[in-house]
Amino acid sequence: MLTPAVTVQAFEETINGREYRIEVSAVGNQYRAQIARAPGGSRAMMPFYGPTPHEAVQLLSRWLILNHARAVPQV
Repeated sequence: MLTPAVTVQAFEETINGREYRIEVSAVGNQYRAQIARAPGGSRAMMPFYGPTPHEAVQLLSRWLILNHARAVPQV
């Protein structure tokens, strides 16, 4: 039995000074965005879903911005 081919789109994003490669693939009638697996690494983060590839990437990017923001030093 052949497994159907999955088309993956890749996006390069710089968030808080760190570069990310985000992969997006179609899942049913929506798109799943997740951080690309590094060689020897894992995808320990949940995927984000959106109605278009760009919206799925935006949701993941927004989450990364909020959760990986640099703390502002207090005076």
